[in-house]
Amino acid sequence: MGKSITFVPDVCGEIAIGAIESMADGEIVFLDNVRGVDEEYGGKKYTSNKETENTEIASTLSSLADVYVSDAFAAAHRRSPTLTGFTNSIPCVAGRLMQREIESLRIATKDPPEPYLVILGGAKCDDSLRVAMNLIARGKLERVAFVGVVGNLMLWASGVDIGGRNSDFIRESMGKEFGSTWEIAEKLILDHSDLIVLPSDVAVEKDGVRHPLSLSELPTNYPIYDVGMQTLMNLRPLVDSAECILWNGPASYFELPEFAFGTIEILNMCVEAPGMTIIGGGHTSALVNQRGVASQVYHNSTGGGATISFLSGESMPVIASLKNSRKRFEDELVRLGLSS
Repeated sequence: MGKSITFVPDVCGEIAIGAIESMADGEIVFLDNVRGVDEEYGGKKYTSNKETENTEIASTLSSLADVYVSDAFAAAHRRSPTLTGFTNSIPCVAGRLMQREIESLRIATKDPPEPYLVILGGAKCDDSLRVAMNLIARGKLERVAFVGVVGNLMLWASGVDIGGRNSDFIRESMGKEFGSTWEIAEKLILDHSDLIVLPSDVAVEKDGVRHPLSLSELPTNYPIYDVGMQTLMNLRPLVDSAECILWNGPASYFELPEFAFGTIEILNMCVEAPGMTIIGGGHTSALVNQRGVASQVYHNSTGGGATISFLSGESMPVIASLKNSRKRFEDELVRLGLSS
């Protein structure tokens, strides 16, 4: 920016207030991490945005500011004083990153170019199935492909015996969420089998080495760590023919070089695809950045839990705060040139 930025080792105390009040036009101060303030991150669970407004940190900072710019999309599913506490005290606007995230993920949920392919993977099965249920209910999907641990869960729910070691891992990793997630998995298989694409083969880890297995060779006592070659071959034409692809969650235990193949191949497919690719944050987004191909996809989300909440159709406290503030301060936002 070509400007000096002063760090202030305080958030809303006398030091911060003094530094802000003494600023000249054009000067910038950078306050300390708000998570160090007990009201912000001290364990209190706020049940409404109104509660976050009735805090010292929100009232103090709002009295010193003209506008609040919200750009932390990765926290947009959370509720805390510095995220939602300025709604009714000062005009709140979305920053460029927040705007880009909302616009891109709205395409994935409301108006994707068709045919629309969704690829869901990773180990957080409950998250993936919530996303699948929401997107299927919107009636825009051509296909939804499951890979990774959630792919193993869906195979199991479809009647494939994946082996005690693999089913126990899924059950134990999900804890109390397993029962409700299993019900969703069975419902998806029963009601939407025409939309669902499941792995047709897998790769297991045996004595530190990758071994391919067809579904007919299951069950196995070895851990399933990747999808197999046939699964990737089946997925390729779906990716190539899609006008829009949403991918969230790896297909494999990709931190192990022997088992990164499936995830990297899906990434290559998405990068090479002629259609629009939206990457759904988390580990998938990190891999896109790590391999230097973020510029080759339409959108690479910065969110983890926030992206899942958005794609699941859940309420987003920060986005709700921005909408409410716009209504309250519409005339002021127009005057400031922040709304048309």
